[in-house]
Amino acid sequence: MTDTKQRLRQLASPKEQKLATRMGAALLGMGTLHFVAPQPFDQLIPTELPGSARAYTYGSGVAELAVGAALLAPKTRRYGGLAAVALFIGVYPGNINMVRLYKNKPLPQRAVAWGRLPLQIPMIWAGWRVWKSTP
Repeated sequence: MTDTKQRLRQLASPKEQKLATRMGAALLGMGTLHFVAPQPFDQLIPTELPGSARAYTYGSGVAELAVGAALLAPKTRRYGGLAAVALFIGVYPGNINMVRLYKNKPLPQRAVAWGRLPLQIPMIWAGWRVWKSTP
């Protein structure tokens, strides 16, 4: 069997390709929001971290844009999946901080903050699936 035929057999299934495309587009959108409307993201940065919250907001925005672009490009999709896993684990402390900050907010806002925590797990799993299924 030729290398080309072997490579075609190894390509990620359409399901994983679609998953990578959706994740990539979502990350590009969220990364852009970090620059267009940074204030809500600034508020999620733990005050215990050194430096300005805005620097972390912009840094995570750059990371989301880079990972999103990597997921959309077939040549970098595999490593984009792995980078997505790292990104989703890396932003988890911000989600935990959101729960802490929202403890005295109205119930709907607290529910959103708590709801974000378990949602990270399928996002991490999706990045892992893209990484493992893409040649």
